[in-house]
Amino acid sequence: MISRRSFLGRASAAAACTALAGRASLAYATPLGLPLGIQLYSVREQLAKDYDATLIEVGKAGFKEVEAAGFYKKSAAEVKQSLKNAKLHCVSSHHPFGDLRTKFDEILAFNKELGVQYMICSSPGFKTPAPAGGSDRGRKMSIDDWRWISDQFNQMGEKTAAQGIHFGYHNHIHEFGPVDGTIPYMELLRLTDPAKVTLELDCGWATVAGMKPIDLMREHPNRFSMLHVKDFKDNGTFGPDAKEPVVTELGMGSIDYKPIFAEAKKTQKIKHMFVEQEAFDMPWQQSLKTDADYLTNLKA
Repeated sequence: MISRRSFLGRASAAAACTALAGRASLAYATPLGLPLGIQLYSVREQLAKDYDATLIEVGKAGFKEVEAAGFYKKSAAEVKQSLKNAKLHCVSSHHPFGDLRTKFDEILAFNKELGVQYMICSSPGFKTPAPAGGSDRGRKMSIDDWRWISDQFNQMGEKTAAQGIHFGYHNHIHEFGPVDGTIPYMELLRLTDPAKVTLELDCGWATVAGMKPIDLMREHPNRFSMLHVKDFKDNGTFGPDAKEPVVTELGMGSIDYKPIFAEAKKTQKIKHMFVEQEAFDMPWQQSLKTDADYLTNLKA
């Protein structure tokens, strides 16, 4: 026999454990069975104003993993503490090629201290940079530039691997427009070594560029380890020369993610997936919750 007080105490503890288990399982209730992740570029303006408070709001929306897009002049130790306070885990970080080209060792050391698993190039660069004081604005990459940068990625991937970090590339639109009769993204796939360079497929931008993420995954099994998930309204501008695509929250645009995730299950080994909300159609906290709820409830 146990006393009523003991019984109630045990019942309360059991209820608390059940609630915690429910919240934990919900965090993994995505179509691919992965933790809910978000690319922090989504809240770039908010982070610049109040870094810690913004991360806490990201956690409240239901996200567990983040991918960084800048560190706002904070040290790796400061970033780690802020993430810990918000109960978030930074598994990946984005860096433009210009920074990787000139500050690679510094960036690698920072990411090593931070404990990320992936360093991702977020934008490409030219083999011959603009003259000092000049600008790359208006320049277009040649196919030779893309072939050169593929080799650079292989070299960078070898260096990050030595530190236990994967190196990869994240696409936008321009990789899918023909250059000198060749699609740059196909050259990246052909020339980068899968053992050294992974690919983070931005399903939204690929769709806007007129590509089908399903076809890319089907034709290149196990080349993609991470996904970016975002939605656009099809305003008739989709294609390699897409102009001003209209961003919206997940489930409110034209991209059907159910078959995309189904294909990812079959042909890829996706380790992480990140929402990237380029702009908001509603208050930002509500937007993040809308995205998180969409992924939580979608079955593939």
